[in-house]
Amino acid sequence: MSYEKRADYSVALLFPPALEDWIPADHPARFIREFVDSLDLEELGFHKREAEEGRPNYAADLMVKVWLYGYFSETRSVRKLERGCRDSVALIWLAGMHEPDHNTLWRFWRDNKKAIRKLFVQAVRVAAKANIVGALLQALDGTKIQARASRRTGVEKAELERLLDKIEKSFEQAGESESEEGYRLPEELTDREELRERIKQALTEMEEIDRERLHPGETDARMMKCGRGLEYGYNAQAVIDEASGLIVAADVVNEESDNDQLVPMIEQAKENVGRAANQTVADGGYTSGEGLDGAEKLGHQVLVNLGPQHVGNENEYHASRFSHDAPRDCWVCPLGKELKFEREKRNRRKRYAVRVYRCKSFKECPVRWECSKDLRGRTIEITPYDGAFRRQREKQAQAHNQALLKKRMVIAEPVFGQIKHCFGFRRWTVGGLEGVKTQWALVATAFNLRKLHRHWIAGRFSFDTG
Repeated sequence: MSYEKRADYSVALLFPPALEDWIPADHPARFIREFVDSLDLEELGFHKREAEEGRPNYAADLMVKVWLYGYFSETRSVRKLERGCRDSVALIWLAGMHEPDHNTLWRFWRDNKKAIRKLFVQAVRVAAKANIVGALLQALDGTKIQARASRRTGVEKAELERLLDKIEKSFEQAGESESEEGYRLPEELTDREELRERIKQALTEMEEIDRERLHPGETDARMMKCGRGLEYGYNAQAVIDEASGLIVAADVVNEESDNDQLVPMIEQAKENVGRAANQTVADGGYTSGEGLDGAEKLGHQVLVNLGPQHVGNENEYHASRFSHDAPRDCWVCPLGKELKFEREKRNRRKRYAVRVYRCKSFKECPVRWECSKDLRGRTIEITPYDGAFRRQREKQAQAHNQALLKKRMVIAEPVFGQIKHCFGFRRWTVGGLEGVKTQWALVATAFNLRKLHRHWIAGRFSFDTG
């Protein structure tokens, strides 16, 4: 006899089920609880209220569990987390049937940003201790994520300068009228005086950061290519381990370029894992003489996609094919012609001087116009980091290293794809550089915990909660 299952709301239980029985043994909420219980939150820097007056506050471990499970389950809004503590069985279980409201959740975030960022490091070290992180090959990459601030409400330097000039002229006209007729400044000009000071402050900030655009509500954000167009955003960085697929280093900067991030990110990965990777690969955005030289001095093995401007495979007379005659301080071209030192020059955007070498026998050279279109003859500019570039080119000439460099895309880019498409994280929901650093650390922690949860279910490691 067939029948349909229906809800029977009259069922009564002789013994009510214990809270511990609400969640299966392999549920992510139980995994999150064990992870947090294994940590010394006070040592990590989470605030603990000692005062006995007033209403009891929520313990740090309870709040951390709620925030971590929220990001684990793609619930990042404080109001949705508040509802989840009433409606979601997993969050009700984790919070012990307590219901922290959205203000309480937000204040905890606001007061514990640095400590929350340390949760990411703890998750990486759990994986390293369990030998899940391989550290043979790691890939470094970055992605631009749009800021909470909107481009429409930002201001441009030229626009502010025009407005300031207009306000200044209105004050000059008012001053002339006052001297002639003896009347006081109108009320609207008094308001403009306050506006003038705000504009001057904004222009001063633009000068300090050397930018043409600024958002008055989020001065840390920078205009950068986020997706299809230019928006206010931040540059999220990550180092991913090939063997485990885990993020082993994570940070956020407000620099549009990745040039200066090679060494800091590799050093962070080394500190988090406890050892340096055998090899770290990165894309062309990290091409920097200072970065390559710094990595060499610290003993890091790196492979950075240099690009045609530094390799010149198809150009027979590319600067990389010139050889240096150190005793005579000159460079020799593929045809044996000498380029002698001419001068040093500085670029205001560079922190170092460049040595310029020029060919003096270019008029008799049979390939003069193939080598250079300069009417004064071929020049090459040598930076203090030319040796680092040449050694990098030699490394990439080896077939084994070429194969490693090609792996960068399949190691790093799927991680950002999962975070953006599967996690749905395409825009920061908090403001300021410190805020987005904290949010990125939580996103990376949740990403890692998802992977570690599968290892935990399989019994490959357990937490030391003793």
